[in-house]
Amino acid sequence: MGILAMLCSLLGCSAQTDGFESLSVEEYAKAIEDTTIVRLDVRTAEEYAEGHIANAVNIDVLKEDFLEKVQAYIKSLHIEGEPERVLAVNCRSGRRSKNASRILVKNGYKVIELDAGYNGWVKKGMPVTK
Repeated sequence: MGILAMLCSLLGCSAQTDGFESLSVEEYAKAIEDTTIVRLDVRTAEEYAEGHIANAVNIDVLKEDFLEKVQAYIKSLHIEGEPERVLAVNCRSGRRSKNASRILVKNGYKVIELDAGYNGWVKKGMPVTK
């Protein structure tokens, strides 16, 4: 069973869209407890600086080199024999993260996405880093 299928069977994923899973705040928080999952914040650098989910790397989906930066970052994390990493993507409201997820899935990545975005995360009182 794939990592996403296993996560979804355990967490009861809320929706699957275009090859990636959109998770509620609670589902996303549970999923990212797995330290092998790479956290990507696809908002602007300014938005990211105002606050973000801990250990999320900021790569702006609106930049032309978004995919190249993600690929370089993932490559920098690769350890021989390590299974493919799942990417956990978030933006401010969920719109840009869905776009980023589509791009990443199209390029062979396994992706989960925070449906409510960073704003939904904050509304639920989840921890943030500045």
